[in-house]
Amino acid sequence: MAERSQRDFNRSALTVRGRRAWYTGQRAEKIPEGLVGVVGNDCMGLDLSYNELTSISAVKYFQSLQELILDNNKLRDLRTLPYMPTLTTLSLNNNKITDIDIALKRIQECCPNVVYISLLGNPGCPDQLTNPTSTDDEDYNRYRLYAIYVLPPTLRFLDSRFITRQERNDAERRGKYSRTVKFVPELSKFVQNPMDKFDDYFFNINYTPLPTSIRDPLDHKGAFGKCKHRYSGKNSEGNRFISNNDL
Repeated sequence: MAERSQRDFNRSALTVRGRRAWYTGQRAEKIPEGLVGVVGNDCMGLDLSYNELTSISAVKYFQSLQELILDNNKLRDLRTLPYMPTLTTLSLNNNKITDIDIALKRIQECCPNVVYISLLGNPGCPDQLTNPTSTDDEDYNRYRLYAIYVLPPTLRFLDSRFITRQERNDAERRGKYSRTVKFVPELSKFVQNPMDKFDDYFFNINYTPLPTSIRDPLDHKGAFGKCKHRYSGKNSEGNRFISNNDL
């Protein structure tokens, strides 16, 4: 088992202090299986930053994990995130997550006791640090309200900012209406049925105030006739500035 662990990952790059471990900057695409045997399944804190992780399913073996740092990896979604009832801190900054809505719901399902979440630097997160030209404070504030609404009530910090009582109240009232839908050129790459996910988006594009029926230009319903009343300009204040030569 020890030999397998040595082959499975770079043992010299692993740092273990008490019940916490750091394995960073090793270009790992998945969590090494041997890491569990060396660190122990009672590990409480695990830092896997600056790798190339695309899957994190192996964290299920760390049954006592409270803190998981996954910054600067290549995670495109959180489908491989297992159920982790002990986790209180999850950091996912600077990954490749495009659908932030699905990611939030996955965290809500798998981390029922989470206290700290950070998703800054992902393509789907409307933060100004990474998207200064396409997003503003309003975009990010709407995202915060929606995230607070979706994530478990145990959440206290979102993206390094404490959640205020006012934000919590606003999220309860209008958080579910605050989801930001970004324009995606090829929606089929991200969802099976775009109409189900972006119904409001498509409604706004297809809506038109014009009638649905099309008539020939000659098929009109206009009418003309004579009116017994003639406009004389009486009581019109504007007419006093008009001379006869202007008529």
